[in-house]
Amino acid sequence: MFKNLALSIALVAVCIGIGAKYYQLQRVPDLPELDLERWWGDGEKPKQEDESIRPFNIVFNETMIEDLKSRLKRRRSYTRPMEGKQSEYGMNTIYLEKILTYWTDKYNFTERARRLNRYPHFKTRIQGLDIHYIRLKPEAKNFKVLPLLLLHGWPSSSKEFDMAIPMLTTPRSGYDFIFEVIAVDLPGFGYSEGTNKPGLSPLQMGIILRNLMKRLGFSKYYIQAGDWGSQAATHLSTVFQDEVLGFHTNMPVSSRPISNLKYVIGSLFPSFIVEDKYRHRMYPLKDLFSYLMRESGYFHLQATKPDTIGAALADTPAGLAAYTLEKIGICSNRDQLHTPHGGLEEINIDDLLDTVTIMWANERITSSMRVYAEAFAWPDVFVVHDIPTYVPTAAINFRYEVVYQPDWILRDKFPNLVHSTTLDFGGHFAAMHTPKALVDDVFESVVEFIKFNEQKTN
Repeated sequence: MFKNLALSIALVAVCIGIGAKYYQLQRVPDLPELDLERWWGDGEKPKQEDESIRPFNIVFNETMIEDLKSRLKRRRSYTRPMEGKQSEYGMNTIYLEKILTYWTDKYNFTERARRLNRYPHFKTRIQGLDIHYIRLKPEAKNFKVLPLLLLHGWPSSSKEFDMAIPMLTTPRSGYDFIFEVIAVDLPGFGYSEGTNKPGLSPLQMGIILRNLMKRLGFSKYYIQAGDWGSQAATHLSTVFQDEVLGFHTNMPVSSRPISNLKYVIGSLFPSFIVEDKYRHRMYPLKDLFSYLMRESGYFHLQATKPDTIGAALADTPAGLAAYTLEKIGICSNRDQLHTPHGGLEEINIDDLLDTVTIMWANERITSSMRVYAEAFAWPDVFVVHDIPTYVPTAAINFRYEVVYQPDWILRDKFPNLVHSTTLDFGGHFAAMHTPKALVDDVFESVVEFIKFNEQKTN
């Protein structure tokens, strides 16, 4: 009898302990105090800021092109892939030679710049940094025009939305709205200026982007974002919850501690966490850890020593192409490691080389990689990660996104997850890889955002 009593007491104690820990993990911290006008430009903040909005034209000038081609032609011979290996050890150098030859001989710099310039480009100075963006207003009449902020990730730029923009600004059957698109280069990416001051985390980027939208006259707007753009948008939506009408992300992630606990619990009871048909995207954990160990070396390097790898790549366009394109390939289809292209052939080669050319022409490799380090260096980022975002949210999970979280976990961070889509194709660079599927989901999601906001108002 005493043995059973002791066992019961122990069981009750364990349950109380688990309950207390669960309650602790569910607690929401206070929003940290944030400087919404922090100066990121060189030197001290001037008394009078330049708030002008200036038209901008993308040019791949002849000096840059000649220097680039000269460096490519003078590249050394590469070590061949190991016998029986294709892309398992990284960029297949035989395939890389084909890309570099195409870049040197067939990539039409003038035509690609002309294509990029078919949209209106602008620059304006926000908190000391020149921020570049595309702003396209639809021409169609008799439609509601909704402002939509588009945010990319690494190693990309607003160019990633090149094919999605006309789909977003063109009327479609069954919808009474279209979008006015504002596609931004994140600070330190593309044609946007970076900073030499520590602290420009995705949280601080979110503040800059919010101030940009205010500069452009938008007090309320929708957001679509992936990768680091999704992180910046998540923080923006968390800090300025009354200003974001809806947040659509193709990299949905909850980083709250309670979500991490659920992930571990799911390894023991997977059916409790995720539908059987998607279980393989999360479990067994050893497969996830194996994948992360194999593919996250660049992440660790960029999160700790971005300037070292930046220096190694800044002087070599061939190395820059190998480093960045290999990551685009693996994140587009990681099941194609056994092929020479490693997933790259799912995306048009000119679109890939636009991305690398923009990075090279603007010398953005180091400044863009610093976001990895800044994201983990500042306590306020982790605090905001742990605050729920009540903005209506939509998640689309493409097959080869870096991580997969089911709705039950995502709702830890996004309680008002009003639309969720899981697809058996596509990858991390959705706007460049599968733009139609992405845009279709944006339209469907905004319908749900509007319904949610109307119900909240009523």
